[in-house]
Amino acid sequence: MLKSYCILLFLICSVFANAQEKYTIKGKILGANDKFPLESATVYLTTVKDSTMLEYTLTDKNGDFIFTAKKQDKPVFLKVTYMGFENYKQELKEINGNREFKTISLLESANMLLGVTIIGEQPPIRVKNDTIEFKASAFKVRPDSNVETLLKQLPGFEVDSDGKITVNGKDVNQVLVNGKPFFDRDGTMALKNLPAEIINKIQVSDFKTKKEEYSKSESTSENSSINITIDKEKNKGYFGKFLGGYGTNERYESSFIVNLFNNNRKISVLGSSNNINAPGFSMDEVFDNMGGGRNNRGGTTGGVGRGITQSNLLGVNYSDEWTKGLQASGNYNFSNTETENLYKSKTINFLPTGNFISESQSKSNNENTSNKAGFELEYKAIPSIRIFASPKFSTNTSNNSSESESSSKEENGTLKNDSKSKSSNQYESNNFGNSINFNKSFDKKARNLSVVLNNNNTKSSSTGFIKSETIYYATQTSDKRDLNNISENSNDSYSAEIEYTEPVSDSIRFKIGMEYNYRNNSNDVKNYNFNPLNQEYSDLNELQSNYTSSTQNSITPKAGIRFEKNKVNVDINSSSSIVQYDNHSNYLNQATNLNKKYILPNISTQIRYNIERSKSLTTRYNYSVSLPSSNQLLPIVNLSNPLNTITGNPDLKPNEKHSANINYRNFDFRSRTGYNIYVNGDFFSSEIISSSIYDINRKRTKTYENISGTYTISGGGSWNKSIKQESNLLRFGISLNANFSTSKGFTDGVLFDATSTGISPRLYLNYDYAEMFTVTPSYNFSYNETQYQNYLVKSNSNVVHRFNIQTTSYWPINWTWGNDFGYTYNSRLSSDFKKDFYLWNTSLSYSFFNKNFIAKVKVYDLLNQNQSSSRTISATTIRDDENTILKRYGMFSLTYKIQNFSGMKNPPGSRNNRGGGNRGMNYDG
Repeated sequence: MLKSYCILLFLICSVFANAQEKYTIKGKILGANDKFPLESATVYLTTVKDSTMLEYTLTDKNGDFIFTAKKQDKPVFLKVTYMGFENYKQELKEINGNREFKTISLLESANMLLGVTIIGEQPPIRVKNDTIEFKASAFKVRPDSNVETLLKQLPGFEVDSDGKITVNGKDVNQVLVNGKPFFDRDGTMALKNLPAEIINKIQVSDFKTKKEEYSKSESTSENSSINITIDKEKNKGYFGKFLGGYGTNERYESSFIVNLFNNNRKISVLGSSNNINAPGFSMDEVFDNMGGGRNNRGGTTGGVGRGITQSNLLGVNYSDEWTKGLQASGNYNFSNTETENLYKSKTINFLPTGNFISESQSKSNNENTSNKAGFELEYKAIPSIRIFASPKFSTNTSNNSSESESSSKEENGTLKNDSKSKSSNQYESNNFGNSINFNKSFDKKARNLSVVLNNNNTKSSSTGFIKSETIYYATQTSDKRDLNNISENSNDSYSAEIEYTEPVSDSIRFKIGMEYNYRNNSNDVKNYNFNPLNQEYSDLNELQSNYTSSTQNSITPKAGIRFEKNKVNVDINSSSSIVQYDNHSNYLNQATNLNKKYILPNISTQIRYNIERSKSLTTRYNYSVSLPSSNQLLPIVNLSNPLNTITGNPDLKPNEKHSANINYRNFDFRSRTGYNIYVNGDFFSSEIISSSIYDINRKRTKTYENISGTYTISGGGSWNKSIKQESNLLRFGISLNANFSTSKGFTDGVLFDATSTGISPRLYLNYDYAEMFTVTPSYNFSYNETQYQNYLVKSNSNVVHRFNIQTTSYWPINWTWGNDFGYTYNSRLSSDFKKDFYLWNTSLSYSFFNKNFIAKVKVYDLLNQNQSSSRTISATTIRDDENTILKRYGMFSLTYKIQNFSGMKNPPGSRNNRGGGNRGMNYDG
C-alpha cells in the first residue's frame, strides 16, 4: 500500500515538473498621492480577447507583488484593483520572458470621495476592510459541481471528509447564503445542495456575534464566517433533486430537495428516508446519503454512530425581506429515527491494591421523534437602531427499550457480581427559547448602546419500567428490582444585559455594563415497586424517590477597555457575579436547604497583532470561576444503579480555572502557502473531581471532592500549499496536534495521579486533473500514553493508524466512478476485539437525458470487513467497546434533477447542454 502511494506521488510530481515553462512578473503598487504602499491590492492577468482569467496575486505590506505566468503569444491585460482607488489596466503584447514593473501608482477614486459606488469588473480576489472576497466564476469547476467543490478550489480553504471547513487555519463556524442561514448556520445544507453555477461571490470574514456586528466592533473570535452570495442574474428560479434507491439486505434510501429563489425570497423544502445510518440530509454527488458510514477523520474506528438507524426527515427553510429594513427567515424540521444496537464492552478498573475487570453486553432499541421550528427577524428601524429576535420552539418524544447483563471479576477470575436488567422508557419534552438584541449607535464614532434579552424554558417528563437482579457474590446477597419510574423536570433561565461603549479617543474605548441572570431547575423523581397482590406499581419506593430544586440569582457588573492602534488590538474585560445559589431537596421525608452566596470574578484579556492582512499573532488569558451543580452539592443518595451509588457533597468549592492561548497564523496568497501554530494551557487552582470507594463486591460509592494542581497543555500547527499548473491542481499539507495533561482523584481513599500524553500527526494530499479525475490520499496517526501513580499498573498506551484514499473519475463523459478506501489499525484492543479492518465503498453512475437523470450503482463495505471497535484510556479505567455496525450492501439508485434560473444560458434539459464545457473562466494559478 505504501509503495503504491509513493508511485502515485511520484507520478503527480512528474506532471508538475514537466509542466510548461513560466515567467516571473513582479512590481510595486503605491497610492499616487502619498506614495504609500497598498497592501492586499489585487494584481491579475486576463486575455484581451475575452477577459479569461490567467493568473492573480495580492500585494504584501510593502506593496510588492510577484507571480509566475506561462508564455502568451497573444495580448493580455495586467490589471490592478484596490478599494477606494481607480482600476489600473495595461496591455502587454505578449509574455515571453520575465517582466518587472518598477512602480504602478493608483489614483484615488473620485466617485469614492463623492460617496458613490461604481460596480466595474470584479477581480478574482478582493480585500474589503476585514473581508476577503472571491469571485466564484474565476475558479474552474465542473458544470454540475456543488458549493463544496467550489470551496475546495479557493486558496487557503480546506474541506475535510466530515464537512469541516477551515480557511487559512481558522475553523469556520458559520455559513450564510445572502447573509441568511440556509436551514442551519454550519453550512452543511448549503455546501452539498447549492450548485456552484449560481454563486457570485464567496466572502470570508472573522466570525462576529450579533452584538459585535451591530456595534461595528472588531471580532474577538478565532473562528471564521463565510457568506455565499447568489448571482443576481440567477437569483430567480428553481432547482432541486429527487433520489430513490433500493439494495440488498432491504437497504433503501430516498431524498429530495426543492429550492425556489425569487430575489430576496427563498423557499427550500427537503425530505429524506433511509435505513443506512444517515439521519441528517446529505446528497453527496458521488455517494448520495452514504456519508453516514464512510471513512472519516478521527472519531471511532469504523463507521459513524452506534447501531443501525432508520431515519425520516422533513424540513422547510424560508427567508425574505418583508419591507424595507425588515429581514425575516425561518425553518422547520421534523425528524424520526429508530436505532437498533448490540453493544459489548470490557473494562479494566484500577484500584490501589489491584485491578478488576467488568464485562457487559446489551441489546437496545431507541426511537426518537422531534419537531423544531426557528425564526429570525432583523429590523433596521433607522440607520442607528437595529433589532434582532430569534425565537425557537422544539418538541421531542422518545421510546427506548433495552436488555443488558454485566459481571465483574478479579484478575484471578473470582466472580464478584453479575447483573441482568430489562427496561423501557417513554420521554417527552417541550422547549422555547428566544434572544432579542437591541443596538443603538450614535453620531460619535464607536459610541454604542446594546441591550440583549435571552430566555430558555424546558419542561420534560418520563415514564419507565425496569426489572433487574444483581447478585453480590462476596456477601451472598442480591438486589432485585421491579420498578415504575415517573419523573418530571423543568428548567427555566432568563437573562438581561445592557452595555454602553464610549470612545475616549480614536484608539481607546471604554465599556461598562450590567447583566442579570435567573435560573431555576426542579426535578421530581418517584419510583413505585410492583405489588403482586394488586398486580400494580402502587408501593412508593422512598429510597429511590426524591425532589430537588435549584435557583440561581445573579447580578454581574462588567467593565472593559479596548485599544486599537495601527495593527494592534487589545481587549481587557472584567466582571464579578454576585450569586445567590439556593438548593433544596426532599429525601426520605427530610428537607434539606443549602443556600449560599458567592462572588465569582472573571477576567479576560486578548492581544492581537495583525502583522499583515493574512498574518496575525493572538494571545489570550482568561480566569473564570464556575459553580458545582446541585447534584454535586445536595446530600441525596442516588440508588438508580445497583452497582454505583452517588452522593453529593455540600462542602464543595467552585471550580477555578486559568486559561492561556497563543496562536500565530500566516497565509501567503502569492505562493498559495499557509501555516498556523498554537499553544493552549489550562490550570485548575480548584477542580471538582470524583472520589470512589469499592466494597468487597466491587460495588462503587461515589461522591465529589475538591483538588488543585491539575492542568492541560496542548499545542500544534498545520501547513498547507496549493500548486496549479494548467489543468493540474495539487493541494497538500501536514498537521500536528499534541497534548499533555494531569488528572487526580480518590479511589478507595488513596489519591491517584494520572499523566496523559498524546500526539496525532496527519498528512494529506489532493490532486485534481482538469475535469478527468481527483485523488485524495491521507494518513492519520495517533499515539496516547497514560502513566499512573498509586496504582499497580504504571502505564498504558495505544496506537491507531488510519490510511484513506478517495478517488473520483469523470471519464468517459457522463460517467462518474468514485472510490473511498480506508484501513484502520488499533494496536491495543483486547483479544476479544479485532484490531484492524478495511472499509472500501465504491460508486458508479451514468448521466443521461441531458444530465437530468443519474443512474447509480454503489456498494458499501465491499470487502465486508467494517467494524466499530474503540479503546478509551482514562485516569481510572481502560475500556474497549464494540457496537453493531453497518455491513456490506449494494444499492441501485436513480436521481432526477430540475434546474431553471433567469440568466442561465443552457439549463438542464436544453438541447445545447450535452454534458461538457467548463463553468466560468479558465484559471491557471
